[in-house]
Amino acid sequence: MPDKLTYYLYHIPGKKIGVTRDLNSRVVDQQGYDLDEIEVLEQSTDIDYISDRELELQQSYGYRVDRQKYKDLYINKIKSNTMHINATEQTSTFPCPESKLKGRLMDNMGKTWQTIHGTFEINMDTINWIMDNVTTSQYTMERCYIYNKAFAKYFQIGKHRDAYQEYFDQITSRANNRANRNGNWRYDNDDSERFQKIRDWAGERGLYTKGDKKTQFCKLMEEAGELGRAVLKNDQEEFVDAIGDMVVVLTNMAHLGGTTIEECIDAAYKVISKRTGKMVNGTFVKDEK
Repeated sequence: MPDKLTYYLYHIPGKKIGVTRDLNSRVVDQQGYDLDEIEVLEQSTDIDYISDRELELQQSYGYRVDRQKYKDLYINKIKSNTMHINATEQTSTFPCPESKLKGRLMDNMGKTWQTIHGTFEINMDTINWIMDNVTTSQYTMERCYIYNKAFAKYFQIGKHRDAYQEYFDQITSRANNRANRNGNWRYDNDDSERFQKIRDWAGERGLYTKGDKKTQFCKLMEEAGELGRAVLKNDQEEFVDAIGDMVVVLTNMAHLGGTTIEECIDAAYKVISKRTGKMVNGTFVKDEK
């Protein structure tokens, strides 16, 4: 299934409110801000909602209100950037230089094309792989390509052997350096087995060798938005789903940060277990020391 397109409504305090699908590209790379310098006000997969909300908040915060809705700008951009991918038996060629490829791929999210190895699709996972493996054409700098067989092999479920082996080596090495694990990279207790299933799933798909903490943070903010909407709508099914998704993201973020979700939980509990306080307006307020 293709990833849903998520639109982030971001705020650069004192500067502007805008919408983007890629915070790193739009805010960090293009505008020069760090992620901790901005606020993600809302996120949604509904482009109509996020387009109207952007204009509302621009007016509410006292910023210049855009003349065109984000949706209209995005659709016009898509029309002008629709990409024809030329697939041969061995390669898929993109009609742009490597330096512009990621942007063109983002603009064509969800696009599919046929090869002898099956149907290929542009989504966040495949974009990351393409950018890591693309090669400039030897005939012109204005085109670049990937090898279809390598692409198909990597994204066949259960056949991520190289990525998984790298992941396995990483966690085995980490475990061997921790005396309290007895050299075992798995946690031999029922409480941790479900987290291990998440790590196995992510490792097999190359998330730990191709992913990073910033991307997982953005994903966490997306899921937090889903949780907020579930709470406001009193949607129990979505509430459970959003919390589960956030636990998955946090488990993977912990691993990418050189720790584990279990260690993070243990560290937090050691702190809160000693706290005293009282409930105030539905929130536990700790006593001042």
